[in-house]
Amino acid sequence: MTPPQRRRREPDPEPTPQPPKEGEGKNPERLYIITGPDGERAPLDLVTLIVARAEPPSSATPEQLAVLRMCRAPLAVAEVSAYLSLPFSVVTVLLTEMLAAELVQARAPIVRQHLPDRSLLEAVMNGLQRL
Repeated sequence: MTPPQRRRREPDPEPTPQPPKEGEGKNPERLYIITGPDGERAPLDLVTLIVARAEPPSSATPEQLAVLRMCRAPLAVAEVSAYLSLPFSVVTVLLTEMLAAELVQARAPIVRQHLPDRSLLEAVMNGLQRL
C-alpha cells in the first residue's frame, strides 16, 4: 500500500471586484458640495425640458459645464439626471442655481395636439364627397 501524497495548497484566487449595488458607494459629502446649502428650488419635474442659454462662465463647476454641453438641444430633467448619474433632487438644486444665473432655460414639455374626433372627420369627409 502506498501512502497518500501530500498536495501543496494553492493560494485562493483573488475575488473579482463586484460593482457597487445601487445606493452603495455614493459619497453624500460630494453631493452636498455640488448642491451647496439647500435653498429655494425651481418647480421642475421629470419631463421639464432644459435648454442652454449662455456659454459657460469661467467659474462654472464640472457639473454645470456638463449640463450646458448636454443641453444645447432641449433635454428632459430626468435625462440630465441619468446622464450625470446624480439623484433627481441634486440635479434640481443644480438647475435652480443655473436658472437663477440665466445659464439655462426651463420649458414645459411639448404636448401633442389632440386629434379631432373621428366621427367629426368622417362627417366632413362624407360632406365633401357629396359636393
